[in-house]
Amino acid sequence: MSPVAAPADKRFRRAHVKPARRRRWRALCKASAKYGLVAVLTAYGLYWGGSVVAQARVLQIDHLTVRGNRQLSTGAVLTMLGNMRGQSILWSDLGAWRRRLLASPWVGDAALRRVLPSTIEITIQEREPIGIARIDGGLYLIDEHGAVIDEFGPVYADFDLPIVDGLHGARMDGDESTDRAGAELAARLILSVRSDPGVNERVSQVNVSNPRNAGVILSGDPAVIYVGDDRFLPRLHSYLQLADTLRKRMQGIDYVDLRFDDRIIVGPAGTATGRGSVSKR
Repeated sequence: MSPVAAPADKRFRRAHVKPARRRRWRALCKASAKYGLVAVLTAYGLYWGGSVVAQARVLQIDHLTVRGNRQLSTGAVLTMLGNMRGQSILWSDLGAWRRRLLASPWVGDAALRRVLPSTIEITIQEREPIGIARIDGGLYLIDEHGAVIDEFGPVYADFDLPIVDGLHGARMDGDESTDRAGAELAARLILSVRSDPGVNERVSQVNVSNPRNAGVILSGDPAVIYVGDDRFLPRLHSYLQLADTLRKRMQGIDYVDLRFDDRIIVGPAGTATGRGSVSKR
């Protein structure tokens, strides 16, 4: 038998019909709403959980440890930190507390660190006074940048520091130094002689009225020793070696100028313009 071709019955073909757009849009909206609700509930749960954890008694600041302070008492540091105790250790703004500490003229730098569960460690770096400046009739402790630390008084009687003359315009807030050039000259001189304890303990006064030529008065010696703006220690050594010889040659000396390499200039006592010259050779 030969095969017979029968026409295909179209009734059994799968219809190629696209789903209605409205149904797809509804399904998409339902899925978005479902996952959006899940996301909102999750975020709320995390926020609520974090809030609960942050407010937990065990995570509230209860201990404050202070290190590095010498002139500032621990009580003074804690007073500056006010009501830090009781705050959440996780949410407390340590940067703001640090800025509060830096407002103290004694504090050069400060670092605060969280130690879970309830401790804040505070490390203080204090400014170091290098001299006692006479400014507009008052006495002030100044640091190596010429910034005023505090007014000098009986509480600082243990400081053995040279008097610094020739500075003006002091401010107590630490934002502005005294005369910058003069303050820097005084700081460089005082710090340089500290390497020689014998000379350092004899420096009694420093005058920086001329920011290019510092004057030094040693304890037990009324003469003003001009040492310029560099090589302070070698020039003071030179004067100490020649001091006895100079006194034998002159009855009294107002000043000695050591800025020149080959000679020193001596101003005899009682003569405003008189000068004597002594060779170093």
